[in-house]
Amino acid sequence: MACEKKVEATEKVVTNQTETKENKMEATQAGVLVLKNVPEFKAEAYNAETGHYTEVSSEDFKGKWSIVCFYPADFTFVCPTEIAAMNASLDVIKGELGCEVLAVSTDTKFSHKRFAETEPLLKDLKLTIAADTTHELSRKFGVLIEDAGIALRGRFLINPDGVIVAQEVQAPPVGRSVKEFVRQIKAHQHAYKTGEVCPAGWRPGKKTLPVNTDVEQMTGRVGDYVTIEEIMAD
Repeated sequence: MACEKKVEATEKVVTNQTETKENKMEATQAGVLVLKNVPEFKAEAYNAETGHYTEVSSEDFKGKWSIVCFYPADFTFVCPTEIAAMNASLDVIKGELGCEVLAVSTDTKFSHKRFAETEPLLKDLKLTIAADTTHELSRKFGVLIEDAGIALRGRFLINPDGVIVAQEVQAPPVGRSVKEFVRQIKAHQHAYKTGEVCPAGWRPGKKTLPVNTDVEQMTGRVGDYVTIEEIMAD
């Protein structure tokens, strides 16, 4: 199943959030999970690092920064580029930032194993890929395309309290940026630790906004703390 052939199914706009039979697909995808608790789940999976099948659940990520990353299907085109990019960044994401990573598609664990073994981009894969064959995970995270049986490109960042703090969802034709996602992780971790907030494009070493100590003085005067040149600087 080529995820690119399912583009048409992802282009429908949600115009009515009432749960009816006619708009089942739209309603499933309508939810925003940011600031909500991560849904509980359990699924079979393939651990590419060990080469063995395993089981994963939401319990595995309690008390940790974690990422749940959905992709449409194995043996497609954009999908392995995204998985490979995430895998290539594991030294930073998992090693430096302490984030657990779980990839998910609606394929079986057997398909995941074969996909990892045959796709050249995945020859050094260390990720665990969950098999959402019942579509339960994709549905709970609001990314399931019901009539196609595949997930949109949904990526969720979860803090140690089990709260989703970042959500990105894209249609199948376009891959996501891992570099930008790493920047977001660093910003969310800084805000979580310090109580400060991060302006647009923030990365370590750039100015934050100390609303935890100077909120009254800062109100309406953010430009006294940071300039547009500082915000836009590389």
